[in-house]
Amino acid sequence: MASLHIEFDAMSFSARLISLRKNRGLTQQGLADATGIHVQQVKRYEAGSSEPSAEALRKIARTFAISTDWLLFEDGERAPSDDLALQFEAVQQLSDEERAVVKEVVESLIIKYQTRRWDSLRTADTSTAAHRRTSTRSR
Repeated sequence: MASLHIEFDAMSFSARLISLRKNRGLTQQGLADATGIHVQQVKRYEAGSSEPSAEALRKIARTFAISTDWLLFEDGERAPSDDLALQFEAVQQLSDEERAVVKEVVESLIIKYQTRRWDSLRTADTSTAAHRRTSTRSR
């Protein structure tokens, strides 16, 4: 599988699917038969004109015995940056209680970020709505 990761770096989903299918010696009809996905849908996925549903991704991943993450993301795309990866490795050395504290702190920071983001979106929506009311009144 490691050689597949090297070969498939920086590819779109459609390119990955085509290469994976050909690498396994399957035709589009063969992939359709193996996954239970209609051949026309397989053709749309490969053409890039359609995105697979979660269920279709599961079928493809099961057929090829790969993860859905591998189908969708490039190597390292979902991994933490190098500095965070080193810190997370260091956290593994901590006791269960200390790891629980680290997890709570990280979760708190994420919630704080999401709340701030949500508030800024809500504020932007409110100011946009107020601007529309003002525009409508001045007409």
